[in-house]
Amino acid sequence: MKKILITGGAGYIGSALIEQLLPLPEVEQIVIYDNLSRNNYQFFLGGKLPNQEKINFIQGELLDTRKLKKALNGIDTVIHLAAKVTTPFADADPHYFEQSNHWGTAELVYAVEESDVEHFVFASSVSVFGSSTEMIGENHHPNPRTIYGISKLRGEEHVARLMDKINTQILRLGNVYGYGNAVRFDAVINRFMFDTNFNKRIAIHGDGKQHRPFISIQKVTEILKQVAIKNDIPSDYYNVVSQNLQVLDIVDALKSIYPDMEFTFINQHLKLRELLASPETKLQKYIDFPTATTSLEDDLLLFKEALRF
Repeated sequence: MKKILITGGAGYIGSALIEQLLPLPEVEQIVIYDNLSRNNYQFFLGGKLPNQEKINFIQGELLDTRKLKKALNGIDTVIHLAAKVTTPFADADPHYFEQSNHWGTAELVYAVEESDVEHFVFASSVSVFGSSTEMIGENHHPNPRTIYGISKLRGEEHVARLMDKINTQILRLGNVYGYGNAVRFDAVINRFMFDTNFNKRIAIHGDGKQHRPFISIQKVTEILKQVAIKNDIPSDYYNVVSQNLQVLDIVDALKSIYPDMEFTFINQHLKLRELLASPETKLQKYIDFPTATTSLEDDLLLFKEALRF
């Protein structure tokens, strides 16, 4: 039986993950540790959750060392999701990202080192790789190009200290998309879905040919769920990516669902940064990796069904 603390548990990935963890008999308790800085109250609304008596919510900051240490009492596993993730504006306020992604992660690691926690899972980002026109594998050397990527890599460096002490996985996630209870509409595909459904128009920055790695919210939470409850996954770095898409691929999928959609280019002459990350991962040796071959169009149709009109 596991007692799990999830930082950022009321957020986009956290709220979807909790719905997957609650029914599991292996999970005795889930502590949500979240500062609600995004005003993400959606998790607290809607129908009653199954086994909701397992949930304990703590509103707290990662930099509140005393509260953090108290929250870790009796915890077996920590899933660290809390982060500032508004990547389009990452270079505008570096202090904003450093406080959470770097120093907040550092405080959490310090607290874990003084606790009885046995397992740590960190949701990092493929942004630590920077840019590449060739497919990047798990062993590729990080070279972040944005303040967000730099802050996540610095967070990784703190988490890596735990690898010699407790079971620790650093998961480098692709861009997460899809409907969830606390969906983020600043994520590119989600924003395109909103604008297409309600405004019938989207704006594309650059020429639209830039690639980015993506993974659906359904797949990433299934992977996180399995990593959280298993004890035999080696401490290591793992890529968590489903596919690499051009912005124009996303436009094609949207057009198939919304034929009357219009799109405009902003600075079409610019070729923006490329990043391709290989979906191949060592995690496939240790978990039942989601193999459903749903297309992007299928995922967007599920999203459309969740929109009210």
